[in-house]
Amino acid sequence: MICRACLRASRAGLRSEASQRLASLQTPSRALSSASSSIRFAAPAAYYTSALLQQRALQTPTRLYSRAYSTATESAASEQPASAGLEKPADLDEGESQVWDILIREFAPTNLVVRDISGGCGSMYGVDICSEKFRGLNMLKQQRLVNAALGELVKQWHGIQIKTSVP
Repeated sequence: MICRACLRASRAGLRSEASQRLASLQTPSRALSSASSSIRFAAPAAYYTSALLQQRALQTPTRLYSRAYSTATESAASEQPASAGLEKPADLDEGESQVWDILIREFAPTNLVVRDISGGCGSMYGVDICSEKFRGLNMLKQQRLVNAALGELVKQWHGIQIKTSVP
């Protein structure tokens, strides 16, 4: 659940984004009648939210959404690039970048996705992390480790969504 201010900000941002897309799709010709040009397209906020989620899904690694089973040779080959470390995505904002740096330092993850899911105000983050340090721990202990690593940052937020996994 997000606060009312975050909800308003996300709706306003999504509506302006949708109106920009609509404007880019409109034809420049004046052949349309005045009645058809005055029609406004109205879609529920759920449409804008699902469109944004689909856009975010395209930006995240596909490995997070599909289960793949590997053989011993494939896992050995995949461990070499993972040991080199993850590259920080260029599209992270300041808060996401701060969370990313802390989690990389504490867990040396093989996979990490950090997103501001509050609509841009930095009050709620989604973290999807895959680390060897979680091996043998139940889900609650894994999530407590992430909460402990983020420490005081979490206390300033409305909430955090944590998904943990073991490579």
